[in-house]
Amino acid sequence: MIRPSVLLFALLISLPAWYRLLVDQLDLTQVLIRFLIAVPIAVLLLTAFRLVTSGYGVTEETPATPVEAEPMDPA
Repeated sequence: MIRPSVLLFALLISLPAWYRLLVDQLDLTQVLIRFLIAVPIAVLLLTAFRLVTSGYGVTEETPATPVEAEPMDPA
C-alpha cells in the first residue's frame, strides 16, 4: 500500500496545502491531516490506473505449428 509512488502522488495532491503552510495561511497540523487524507485517495487512484493499464503490452502468442516440408516434384 505504501509505495514511494503513492507517497509522491499524495504529496502532489496535497501540494497546495504545503504552499499555504509556507505563506502562513495554514497550521502544520492541518497540512499533515490533508496529506494523510491524500494517501488513501492516491492508493485508490494508482490502483485503478494499474488495473486499467495492466493488460497493455501483454500479448498471447499461440504456439507455432510445425510445417512439414513437401518434396519438390522435379517434373
